Amino acid sequence: MSNWSSGLINTLKDPSKHIIASNLAVVIKDLYPKAKHHYLVLPLADLPTIFQLNADHLSLMEELYLLALNIIEVKQEDLNNFQIGFHNQPSMQRLHMHVISRDFVSDCLKTKKHWNSFNTRLFLSYEEVCQQLKINGKVKPLTKVELQALTKEDLKCNQCSFRPKNMPLLKQHLNSHLK
Repeated sequence: MSNWSSGLINTLKDPSKHIIASNLAVVIKDLYPKAKHHYLVLPLADLPTIFQLNADHLSLMEELYLLALNIIEVKQEDLNNFQIGFHNQPSMQRLHMHVISRDFVSDCLKTKKHWNSFNTRLFLSYEEVCQQLKINGKVKPLTKVELQALTKEDLKCNQCSFRPKNMPLLKQHLNSHLK
């Protein structure tokens, strides 16, 4: 496991990085935020990815979600301006839930892959994950073909019908939604 992919485990062990904590999980600021507000909710339990979850983890999922709501409230933001969920192809070792504002205005948002990881089916909402756990007892991974297709999907604004040719145009456009 590379240092980069195991970075969350190190952050989890450093209480100075915790914004909010419960006896089951902590909230940290994403080190490479892809939006104005980007937090990660990490369970203390050693769970590598969403694919290790089962129906017994539904109460843990609820706790993660309550912490997500809590950080939005602490930051005095509107829940409707956020998406809360998980990557369907996690790049980091350790289960983590993203709490990210829909503005996606950030210098760290650089690639089509970054964008699509939050704005296609590569991102599973909290509700979708819980639904899969209740119905199937697990989260079903996408196939390699599905993952590749979603990663390469054309860019489109998450707030209107604009379809930019490239990331610089998308980023410029996203800034226009802030005004």
